[in-house]
Amino acid sequence: MISAFCFLASSCGYHVAGRGARIPPDVKTIAVPAFENQSSRYRIEQRLSAAVTREFLERTKFRILSDPAGADAVLKGTVKEVRTGVVTFDLQTGRAATLQIQVTAAVALLDLHTHKTIFANNNYIFREEYQVSQTTSELFEEDQPALERLSRDLARTLVTEILENF
Repeated sequence: MISAFCFLASSCGYHVAGRGARIPPDVKTIAVPAFENQSSRYRIEQRLSAAVTREFLERTKFRILSDPAGADAVLKGTVKEVRTGVVTFDLQTGRAATLQIQVTAAVALLDLHTHKTIFANNNYIFREEYQVSQTTSELFEEDQPALERLSRDLARTLVTEILENF
């Protein structure tokens, strides 16, 4: 019975999640330099690369560097676009009540020894909504917590997909 389970588990591609089954065993150090920013949003690339670095440090045993020199692999990221749009309006005032921020990014994890791509996704799209203050002075401050939540969500999803090779 036990040998049958082991055979079935090994034949169906079963593996323990979070172990990086497709990351080559010689990759011990991953560089996460600042993402490239092709959008007009100031410093979004720094926020995203910092969130990805934190996620790797918290969830993996890889050594994380900011400089690819001396690394076994490098995670390259590009913020392609940042959009903000109205989701709901206040019926009494006619003003926006809820906004949504959307970030589109491309990422690739490259093995620096073999020059092969370990993981790539050229079309990450993440969205986060936030309430709009009725006072104009607070409007731009409210998008910062939304960007922070979006950055954490993108980082969590990215690291999970790299580790589980989806």
